[in-house]
Amino acid sequence: MKQIVILGSGFAALTTIRRLRALGVRDAITVVSPRNELVYLPSLIWLPSGERSGDDLRVPLARFFERMRVRWHRGSVLHVLDGGRRVITDHGQVTNDVLVIATGGRYLRKLPGIEHAIIPCEGIAAAESIRDRLAAMEGGTIAVGFASNPKEPGAVRGGPMFEFLFGIDTLLRRQGRRERFELVFFNPAAQPGQRLGPAAVAKMLARMQALGIRTRLGHKPLRFEPGKVVTEGGEFGADLILFMPGLTGPAWLEGSALPQSEGGFIAADAHCRVQGMERVHVAGDAGSYPGPDWMAKQAHQADLQADAVARNIAAELHGRRAEHGFRTELVCIVDALDSGMLVYRGGQRNLALPNLRAFHWLKQRFEARYLKAYR
Repeated sequence: MKQIVILGSGFAALTTIRRLRALGVRDAITVVSPRNELVYLPSLIWLPSGERSGDDLRVPLARFFERMRVRWHRGSVLHVLDGGRRVITDHGQVTNDVLVIATGGRYLRKLPGIEHAIIPCEGIAAAESIRDRLAAMEGGTIAVGFASNPKEPGAVRGGPMFEFLFGIDTLLRRQGRRERFELVFFNPAAQPGQRLGPAAVAKMLARMQALGIRTRLGHKPLRFEPGKVVTEGGEFGADLILFMPGLTGPAWLEGSALPQSEGGFIAADAHCRVQGMERVHVAGDAGSYPGPDWMAKQAHQADLQADAVARNIAAELHGRRAEHGFRTELVCIVDALDSGMLVYRGGQRNLALPNLRAFHWLKQRFEARYLKAYR
């Protein structure tokens, strides 16, 4: 019996487990992660409004691991050595015959004064901080922005920032105090969010204008100061700063002999295999993959990559040719608490359907359906 080790317990890791078992793989699976829980990050956008609580987004995985016959090794990865066969953690080492890396990426925190901003998608505590700060504010300026990894422009997570922006606008209007606040959206690109497609960008910028959201576009942020955002095009005051920096690979890569892309991610081929290594795979935000420049760092894409990883592992274990690739597809609903815009991009198709209340409901239904597999 082979030993399969999966690093991480997020979207890509859990999808890999489910697909392996569905494909009839009965070999031993060990998951290495600091906590045996899934945090459903896409729903962080609903935490500031109170539509979700932190406990709603934490999904314990003990029962799921038991159903899937998975052993959990509690630990954080420190190094991957010996061609991927040995993983060193802060709670000992784990050896394997097959390795899947799905630890996710991390945010670049190099911008001076980044400590004066909240990075919303860092987790539940960050979203709760936004909730508490908003509740304590009587008025002022709220600045919302994002940036990419300059060495790998695709390593950006801009969609949630549009959702926090529109969601805060909706929340303040519900509370009858929108007129006391100025919302400012800032971005180094003149047309931010191009991975969603030009139609989506045009619709979102038009919506900002209609809602009275001021924009500061086309100027690179230089630093944050207490109560201030400083860009190449000037500075402006901000009582609350929400900022999503670009992504890079996990910190433990610096001490491991794994190939890296220019942007600091694990270099992978079109089949999600780590370049130049045997039986070492990567799925999700930790990897850098060949594909179109609009390929997103999002949970849906991580799931598609995880499916390819599972199919290739199953093929290898059964002595078949392992050449499964993954579909490149972007699907998201840019939610605004009471409505949403559906965006799809795949192949030659790119759709941006207008804001509808039904899309907000659909996003909530998808959350319930997705998490049902793990509860």
